[in-house]
Amino acid sequence: MTPSLGRVLCAMITPFTPTGALDPDGAQHLADHLVTHGCDGLVLSGTTGESPTTTDAEKASLIAAVREAVGGRATIVAGIGTPDTAHTTELAREAEKAGADALLVTAPYYSRPPQDAIEAHFLDVAEATALPLVLYDIPSRTGVRVEPDTLLRLAEHPRVRAVKDCSYDFLAAQKVMSRTGLAYYAGCDEHNLALYAVGAAGCVSTVANVVPARVRAVLDAFDAGDTARAAHLQQRVTPLIEAMMANGLPGAVTAKALLTTLGLPAGPPRPPLRPADRPATDGLRAAYDGPAAV
Repeated sequence: MTPSLGRVLCAMITPFTPTGALDPDGAQHLADHLVTHGCDGLVLSGTTGESPTTTDAEKASLIAAVREAVGGRATIVAGIGTPDTAHTTELAREAEKAGADALLVTAPYYSRPPQDAIEAHFLDVAEATALPLVLYDIPSRTGVRVEPDTLLRLAEHPRVRAVKDCSYDFLAAQKVMSRTGLAYYAGCDEHNLALYAVGAAGCVSTVANVVPARVRAVLDAFDAGDTARAAHLQQRVTPLIEAMMANGLPGAVTAKALLTTLGLPAGPPRPPLRPADRPATDGLRAAYDGPAAV
């Protein structure tokens, strides 16, 4: 069964105007485009959405604008991760008011709390609203893992429903999936098919900002029983994944550069991020127009 949050979720960029202001009209246009071309859900104000440099009011406005644009055609998962539990719970309440369907929560970053404190943080957030939680395990950015045993305990809470996995630990992911009902989502595009093949619910994809239909086609082929075609399609998109995610620039920067070349809303990233330069943009476009386009 397709989980309630969907299979193909896009980690959507946050469009800005040329002067750097939030662009709600652009967000609505992009959200409609992504859903029309294959996304079941949109993750707003995540890493790719430049959440560290948007205000609380902008995050709420973004949710409301996208909700208006997509209606019930897609789920909206609101990123609310901060290093402060009180601030995170406040963002959770505001996201619920603005129309989010679920919440994406990271471990508190920078302070590197121990596992019992991480668990308490997630439980406090879970109690703050009636929305389901997607726990986001991304130690490369938070500085700390959400350990498998912590996830096993958290899975007992009725509102802890899913995990976005950027741990690069396949064994741990399979351990938790085999022992809980948590819906796992690949958070790294190179793992979309591999994690899906061992029981994940789907993916939260940065690359889907620019190729939503191609990302969906991989999972569709697998669901149809054509595993060879699924592998072929995943391999076809790999050069684009590499260009966008493994060449030294953050996904927010590379996605915005490509979206701009495609005539879709994006705008510049906010400092400290800087726009991709011309050679980088040309390389991204070459990857977009290359094997992944077949």
